[in-house]
Amino acid sequence: MRISIPVSAFVAAIVGFGGTLAIIIAAADAVGATQLQTASWVTAICLAMAVETLWLSWRTKMPVITAWSTPGAALIAASTGFSMGEAVGAFLVTGVLLVVTGLFRPLTRLIAKIPGSVASGMLAGIVVTFAIGAVKTIPADPWLILPLMAAFFLIRLFNPSLSVLAVLIGGGALAFFTGRVGGLPAPELSTLTLIAPQFTVQAVVGLAIPLYLVTMASQNLSGLAVLKADGYDPAPGPLIGVTGLGSVLTAPFGASTTNLAAISAAICTGPDVHPDPAQRWKTGPFYALAYLIFAIFGASLVAIFAVLPQSLIVLVAGLALVASLANALSIALKDADERMAATITFAVTASGLTLFGIGSAFWGLVGGLLVLALDRLKKK
Repeated sequence: MRISIPVSAFVAAIVGFGGTLAIIIAAADAVGATQLQTASWVTAICLAMAVETLWLSWRTKMPVITAWSTPGAALIAASTGFSMGEAVGAFLVTGVLLVVTGLFRPLTRLIAKIPGSVASGMLAGIVVTFAIGAVKTIPADPWLILPLMAAFFLIRLFNPSLSVLAVLIGGGALAFFTGRVGGLPAPELSTLTLIAPQFTVQAVVGLAIPLYLVTMASQNLSGLAVLKADGYDPAPGPLIGVTGLGSVLTAPFGASTTNLAAISAAICTGPDVHPDPAQRWKTGPFYALAYLIFAIFGASLVAIFAVLPQSLIVLVAGLALVASLANALSIALKDADERMAATITFAVTASGLTLFGIGSAFWGLVGGLLVLALDRLKKK
């Protein structure tokens, strides 16, 4: 076996985990999760990804890599007024919707028909608050933040996938050695905590449905595109259905949605992994092993994040989403005929509007689709 197979798998896992864990922490904070519940969230979602990737890669003999929904976590982190119980209820509903989508292919095609400009406008509106938040950390601690920002933009010139991870590790070390961290917590093994779900109309409409749409449009469809670009043609239904089932089973432990990976998958599906496409599926078991390790030590990792400066966490979360923001904006504004609809979607989503207890992501999508429908009606 080529050494590039385990190396690619471990790089993909480390980049995916370390580069966006700060967003999961922010999402947990937004719904009022305790440190124990946050640790359970991280542990459960890592276990789901390990099992899903191992099963799907072995079953299909393709490099099917799963991940948590980074845009989905950003959506949760940008939400307000939801409790952890309501979040768990929303995660269960989202998981069920994904299972149903996997069973009924017309739903996949229906989601695919949502104009890319509107879907990208919603995604951009969700993540822009994090990019702005990263800039706002500068006055709080300029001597820590500015060097890390400079390092991020320099490193991304040579290795974009490792730039956020470098800022996280370098920032953590700098904070520790400059006395910004009181002391590192003692290592501890992870545990799972059951959290009773609460089902409310506001959480289903304002959190579950936008989370489902973002997961499908920004993650699952992109993940399928990555596989097809490297010569694989999997049946979408079983892949989406398995990740949905994994989401349902782990939601009671606080885990948010899992889905097909896009960026992490690209590291594992190309010719650099192995010249023979039929051999690349072997990255799956190594990727699963990495996430099993992350699951075992999830409590310690969450505890480390808890003692790091808040400005550093906000910075890492913002920088991790800059590429997603740039890509979403470019897609949203690409088509001149749909530009106004995409702009309305972006503006309403970014506004943080809450109406009837339902968050801005839903209203942004509704507003964008209405404007698009009016524009098309005028042309007729």
